[in-house]
Amino acid sequence: MLSLPVLAQDAAPIARVEITGSNIRRAQAETASAVQTLNAADIEKSGKSSVAELLQTLAVDNQGSVPTTFGNGFAAGASGVSLRGLGTASTLVLLNGRRVAPYGLADDGQKVFADLNIIPLEAVERVEILKDGASAIYGSDAIAGVVNVILRRDYQGTAIKGNYGKTKEWDGRDARAAITHGFGDIDSDRYNVLLNLEYSEKAAIWNRDRAGRGAVGRSDLRDLGFSAQESLSGAGAITTNNAAGSAVNGNVRNPDTLDYYNRGNLSGAGFTRTFPGAACGNFTTHPQGDPGGGCLTDAAQQYGQIQPKQKNINFFGRAAWQLTPALQTYAELNVYHSESNSATTPSTVSGSVGYPGGPVSNAGVSLGAAHPDNPYFGTAARLRYLAADVGPRLSEVNSTFTRFVAGIKGTVAGWDIDSALLYSQNKVSNDLNGYLQRDVAFALLNPTATNVAAASLNPAYAALPAGSLWRIAENAGLNSPELYAALSPRISNDAKTHIAQIDFKASREVAKLDGGGLGVAVGAEFRHESTELKPTTGTERGNIIGLGYSAYKGSRNASAIYAEVLAPVLKTVELSGALRADHFTDVGNSYTPKVGVKWTPMRELALRGTFAKGFRAPSAAENGVGGLAAFSTASDPLRCALGVEVACDPAPIAVITSPNPNLSPERSRSFSVGAVWDPLPRSSISVDLWQIRRKNEINQEQTDAAIAAGNVARDPSTATGIAGDPGAITAVLANYVNSAQTTVRGIDIDARQRFNLGGDYGNLTFDLKWTHLYKWLRTERDGTQRDFAGTHGNCDVSNCMGTPDDRINLGATWERQNWRVTANVNYRAPLDNILFKNDPDGCATHFADGTDAPRGCRIASFTTVDLTARWLATPKLEVFATIQNLFDKIAPLDPLTYGATGYNPLDYAGAAGRFISAGVKYKF
Repeated sequence: MLSLPVLAQDAAPIARVEITGSNIRRAQAETASAVQTLNAADIEKSGKSSVAELLQTLAVDNQGSVPTTFGNGFAAGASGVSLRGLGTASTLVLLNGRRVAPYGLADDGQKVFADLNIIPLEAVERVEILKDGASAIYGSDAIAGVVNVILRRDYQGTAIKGNYGKTKEWDGRDARAAITHGFGDIDSDRYNVLLNLEYSEKAAIWNRDRAGRGAVGRSDLRDLGFSAQESLSGAGAITTNNAAGSAVNGNVRNPDTLDYYNRGNLSGAGFTRTFPGAACGNFTTHPQGDPGGGCLTDAAQQYGQIQPKQKNINFFGRAAWQLTPALQTYAELNVYHSESNSATTPSTVSGSVGYPGGPVSNAGVSLGAAHPDNPYFGTAARLRYLAADVGPRLSEVNSTFTRFVAGIKGTVAGWDIDSALLYSQNKVSNDLNGYLQRDVAFALLNPTATNVAAASLNPAYAALPAGSLWRIAENAGLNSPELYAALSPRISNDAKTHIAQIDFKASREVAKLDGGGLGVAVGAEFRHESTELKPTTGTERGNIIGLGYSAYKGSRNASAIYAEVLAPVLKTVELSGALRADHFTDVGNSYTPKVGVKWTPMRELALRGTFAKGFRAPSAAENGVGGLAAFSTASDPLRCALGVEVACDPAPIAVITSPNPNLSPERSRSFSVGAVWDPLPRSSISVDLWQIRRKNEINQEQTDAAIAAGNVARDPSTATGIAGDPGAITAVLANYVNSAQTTVRGIDIDARQRFNLGGDYGNLTFDLKWTHLYKWLRTERDGTQRDFAGTHGNCDVSNCMGTPDDRINLGATWERQNWRVTANVNYRAPLDNILFKNDPDGCATHFADGTDAPRGCRIASFTTVDLTARWLATPKLEVFATIQNLFDKIAPLDPLTYGATGYNPLDYAGAAGRFISAGVKYKF
C-alpha cells in the first residue's frame, strides 16, 4: 500500500529517492501513478522461492504470462509476467531502472520478453510495479506497466541461506543455497563491494505421479463424462470413418472402406495378416472401451510433466567508489545460467507441420504393401502410431544471461546526474531428442521409390542396409541403434539477443512554488539491439514431424531524448508531466507524453489521476527475417456443419505466420483515476480505476476467423464419406499485421489494516490486493468485437489459460517479538469455458452426451492458502518454513488449455499439491 507523505503519522523527514515511473527524486509515494512495492520482507512473507513465482501470483498478472512450468512451450526454461493481461511483450522489466536483454526464445514464437528467472532473490531490495503506461519515461514496451527490480546497492558482512522443500508426494524437490558478502563503508572507506552467489535446483514432477488427483495430468477423461470421440480419451481412439488417433500398437486404415482398425484386432475387416503380439493388453493396462476399437493409452499422463527439472546458478556483484564527496562511480555484473530439462509424449508418425514454405501434411504416412507389420499386407495402408519405441520427446534448454553496467552518478552544478554504459546478452541453446525425421520415417515405413529417394539425401539413412524397415510396436526390438539414430537424431537450435546502451539523465529543482520545489529532469539514451533465433534442425523444410518452425533475425538502433517536470503548484495540488521522443532505425519516430495530477484536499485523503500515451516497437520476430509455424487448437465449423462430429470440438492445428517488415509500432492510450484514503492511523485503502486502449496491435489473424475466411490448407484424403467433406485442416495461413485494437478496463483495490493486539500479543496486519477486469475487448479491423474478460479466451496467446476477471491476494501477518507468521490467500475467479463472451458457438468443449463441459460450461474458481513462519532464534540466526497450498486444494478440470494437461496453468499449485519447505539464514 502506498502511504502518502502528507498522511504519514511520523513527522520525521522522509528521504527523497527516485521511484519507478519518474526520473525526479522525491519522497517515496509522491506520485500520481499507482505503484505497488514489494520489499524484501514482503517477498519472504509470500513464501515463494523466486521473484518470478511471486509476480505470477499477483492480482495484476493475467492472461499471457509465461510460467517456468510450461516446459514444452516456445519459451521453455523462462518465466515472464503479463500486467493487465496485455502480454509479456507489453510489460517492461527493468533491473535497477535499466533494461535487460530479452530471453532468446520468444513466447509463442512472437512475443519477446525478459526472463524473470535472472533475478537473484537474496540481492533484491524491493520490487516496484508501476501499474499504468510509462512509455514517456522508459520508451517502448511499457504499455501495460513496468516491473522494476531494485537490487541492493551496498552491503556489509556475510550471510548464508539455505532452504529445502518437497511436495507431500515427496517429489518436486526445490533446493536453494545463497551466500552474500559485502565489505567497505561508502562513507568512511569511500568504497563498498557487494557479492552475491545463488544456486537452486528443482526436480521434475510427473503427471503419472498425480494419478487420482482429479483431472490433473490426464488426457483420458472418459470417467468424467467425456467420450473417446472427442479427443479427451488419451491416445489411440478410432473416432470416425477415416479418422483415428495414434495408438501405441498402431491403427491402420482399410484401403477400401477408409475405416481404421487396430493392429491387435484379430478380426479386422479385410486383414490379410493378423498380429496376436500386437494385442492392446501387451502394451498397456489402461482401461479400454473405445467403441471404435482403438487401443487407448493416456500418453500425456505417462510421459508428461507438471514441472520440468531445472538448475540455476546466479551471480550478482556491485562495486561503488566515492570519487569525490559529490561523485560516485559504480559497476554491476550479473551472470545467470540455467539448465532446464522437460519431457512430453512420444511423437506420432502423422502429425502435420508447417514452415514458411507452407503446410506439410503427414496424414498420408503408410505401412508399405510389403511391410511385415502391415495387416493389409499386399496393399499400402495408412498408419496412426504413437512411437513409444523411440521414447518420449525430450528438451534440454541451456540459457546464459550476462549484464554489465558501469556508470557515474552524483551532483554537478546543482544537478543530480546518472550516466552509464550497459551491455546485456542472453544466449540460449535447445537440444531435442525423440523427434522423428519425416523423410526417414516415411521411407522406413513405406519404401517407395519416391520416399527412398527423398530419404537418401540423409547420410544416416543412406548408411543403413538396403531395404531397412522400421518395425513397430511388438516388433520394435528388431530395430538397430543405427536405424533409430537415422530416424530420430539429436536436433538443436540456438538463439542470441543483446543490448548495448549508453544513457545520461539529470534532475534538479529550478524554482519554488507554493507547494514546494519545481523539479525537472532531462535525459537521453542510445542503444543497439540485436536478436537471432536459428531454426531447429530440419524444421526449415518441414521435416520434423509434429514440431513447429520458429526463426527470426534482426537488429536496430534506438535513440531517445526526454524531459519531465514535477510542479507542486499548491500545497494540496501537484502536477506532473513527461515527454519522450524515440527514433528507431526500422520503424521511425514515436512521441509519447504523460501527465498526472495529485490533489490532497484533506490530510486523510489524496485523489490522483494520469493520462499517458505509449507504444511498442515490433520485435525481430515480427518484422525481421524468418517465420513461425506453431500449434494451436480450433474447431472446424465447416465440417461440423456437415455432420463430422469430431470437427465440432477443438483439435490441434498448425498456424503458419510470416513476418512483416512494414509493421508499425503498437500505440496505446491509458488513463487512471483513483484515491488513497487513510481513515484511521493504522488503516489505508486505495482504489484506482484504469483503462488501456491499445491499437495498431501486432497480431496473427485470429485462428477461428482465418478458418471462417477459408485461409486454411486441408488434406482431402482425410475426408469422411459425408457429402461435401473437404477433409481435415492441416494448417491455418496467417501473417503478422497491424490489425486489432484492445480495450482493457478494470479497477484495483489495495487495502491494509494494522491492529495492535496490546500487551505482549504483538501486531496483526491484513493486506488486500484485488484486481477486477470489467472488459478485455478486442476489436478486429472489420469491426468484429470479442470480449475475453472472464472467459477462456484468448486462446491465440500463451497457454490458452484464459482471462480471469478477478484475481485477489489477501494476507494476514502476525508479528510478535522474534516471530512472524503469515497466511496468504490467492484467488482466481471462475472462467466461462467459451472462447469469448456471447460466443455463438457456445461452450468450447462437451461431454459425451452433448452437454456443456465442465458442468455449466465453467472452469471452477481456484483458491489456495499459503502459510509462512519466521523465527529469529538469535540476532544472527533465522529459521523459516513455508507450506504452500496448505489445504492441498486440487486444481479444477480445464479441458481446453494446451499449457497443461487437465488443469489450468494458473492453478499449478493445485496440480503439484501441498508443498513444504524449511530453511535457515545465518549472518556473520
